[in-house]
Amino acid sequence: MLPANARLRSSKEFQQVFRHGVKIHRDVLVLYVSKREQWPARAGLVVSKAVGNAVKRNKVKRRLRHLITPVLATTPVPLDFVIRALPGAANADLNNTLTSALSSSYERLGLR
Repeated sequence: MLPANARLRSSKEFQQVFRHGVKIHRDVLVLYVSKREQWPARAGLVVSKAVGNAVKRNKVKRRLRHLITPVLATTPVPLDFVIRALPGAANADLNNTLTSALSSSYERLGLR
């Protein structure tokens, strides 16, 4: 579970990341990353019914939370992340996919 101050909660916060962040598309997920002014780094997840039934959606959310938690602690600047899972996410290797998307997003933001 992410701490409360490390989560995006409101629709307004999600919309701000969608509008002002960089978008990295992969086969099974879309990553949006936006710089912010203050710490801590935060994350939000979007897992729709297209991913599968409730059991599959919750499993995908748990896997994504587990993968993004260390990223939030080690990010070089305060960032907001939104991860949108696509229909193939339930059966995919999310670790490699997310790592690749994060690397691309850091390059596009000029952090590497």
